[in-house]
Amino acid sequence: MEKAKVYFIKGISKESLVKVYEALGVNLKGKVAVKLHSGEEGNQNYLKPEFVKDLILHVGGTVVECNTAYEGKRNTTEKHEKLMNDHGWSKYFEVDILDSEADMVLENSNGEIIKKNYVGEKMKNYDSMLVLSHFKGHPMGGFGGAIKNISIGLASSKGKGYIHSGGMENASFEEIMNADHDNFLKSMADSAKTITDYYKDNIVYINVMVNLSRDCDCCHVAEDPCMEDIGILASKDPVSLDQACLDLIYNSSDPGKDMFIERVESRNGLLTILSSVEQGVGSRDYELILL
Repeated sequence: MEKAKVYFIKGISKESLVKVYEALGVNLKGKVAVKLHSGEEGNQNYLKPEFVKDLILHVGGTVVECNTAYEGKRNTTEKHEKLMNDHGWSKYFEVDILDSEADMVLENSNGEIIKKNYVGEKMKNYDSMLVLSHFKGHPMGGFGGAIKNISIGLASSKGKGYIHSGGMENASFEEIMNADHDNFLKSMADSAKTITDYYKDNIVYINVMVNLSRDCDCCHVAEDPCMEDIGILASKDPVSLDQACLDLIYNSSDPGKDMFIERVESRNGLLTILSSVEQGVGSRDYELILL
């Protein structure tokens, strides 16, 4: 089987973001959703609208997000829309909270932990998707990249609780926090499979390795970066893309990588990648192409 191609550019700029997308050689069809992280209030590390503006306009995309399952400024549509306006997303782009009206259920009969995934019903309005992720650490998942962005990221508020709890309907915050950790990681793989099945060839992924903090953009105030910026990577395979990012960190000479790696390994973060391979989301076997 041919290895997945992962394109890598070291320079981090608006221009290089468009360049790495164009290297994929794709033409996203119809109405294009751009899934990104709006950034929790107070977070300093998320990708800013000004940085991604040229790419989103290039693909003619609509910025899409989903509400959270925990307290904050993104757990209701009203608050989330206000935050997206405050963060400048609405200034440049059409913005759509996918679960603002209802949920839609996507099935995965072969899921190891969960057999269904709750996503925002308005996802059905989009023909293709660009998954634009800030690659960074994560307090629970170990790291966050493309797989996390299409699993927890695209899950509705209800769906986030369902994944975090390993399949509990209407799980409380306490149940979410006390759920089996490995089942949560495997559930992300199960739910990611429903997204790749839904969009098939009409979905591509970009990871930006900038502001490499051990914390996620969902943190009110994240830890400052522990490593220097690395670059931008793109692929049609989310597993290969996340694996390539991790490999760049593990092979880095940056002494700060030890902090990042500790976060990944202490949370058993590689299990999400391994489970995603088992689910058929993608492959760990890739060819890295330097632009």
